[in-house]
Amino acid sequence: MSTHEERQEAVVRARSWPERQEAMAKAGSGPAASQAPAPPARKPRNAISLGPRTRRVIRAAARVVNPLVLRIAGRRHMPIVGVVHHRGRKTGRAYATPLGVRPALAGGFVIPLTFSEASQWYQNILAAGWCVITYRGADHTAARPVVVDRVTAGPAYPRYERLALRLIGINEFLWLADADDGPRPAIQGA
Repeated sequence: MSTHEERQEAVVRARSWPERQEAMAKAGSGPAASQAPAPPARKPRNAISLGPRTRRVIRAAARVVNPLVLRIAGRRHMPIVGVVHHRGRKTGRAYATPLGVRPALAGGFVIPLTFSEASQWYQNILAAGWCVITYRGADHTAARPVVVDRVTAGPAYPRYERLALRLIGINEFLWLADADDGPRPAIQGA
C-alpha cells in the first residue's frame, strides 16, 4: 500500500472533526481533501439550554397548553400571540403552533427563537422555506426564513418585551419576509 493510500485511510478513520481536518491536511490535495465535509454547525447563541428531561416536560406541557392558546392566538384583538401554520418536514402533517409573533418594521414577521434552532417548528419552516402566519385575524404567507440578532429584531418589540427577552437570554430571532405578493401555497388541514 502506498503512503498516499495510507493517508486516505487515516482520513476515513478519524472520528472527530479536528482529527479529520488534520488527517486531510496531511493527505494533501487528493480527492478526499477537495471533498472535505463542511465544518460542524455553530452552537446556538441563546442562553436557554435545556437538558433532555426538561425538554420532555416542556413538550408535555405544550401538548396541554397549546390547544388552549390556539383558541385565542392570531385573533384580531390578540397582538402578542400569532399562529404559525407549517407542514412537518418528515411526515407532511399540517401543524398550527402558537408563537410570539411581531410584524417587523422592514416587512414580514419576527419570531423569537426561544429554544434555539432545536425547535421543530423552526426546522419545519427552514425545510419548507415558507409558512402561513395568522396575526390579528389575517393570514399572511411568509417566506425566506433568516436568523437575525436582537439588534435587528428589536424595533419590532415594545421596550418592556425587549427587556424581558434580553433578561431571559434570547438573542436570536427568525425573520420571515412577507410573501403575499407572489402565489400563495396552501396548507390544508391546518
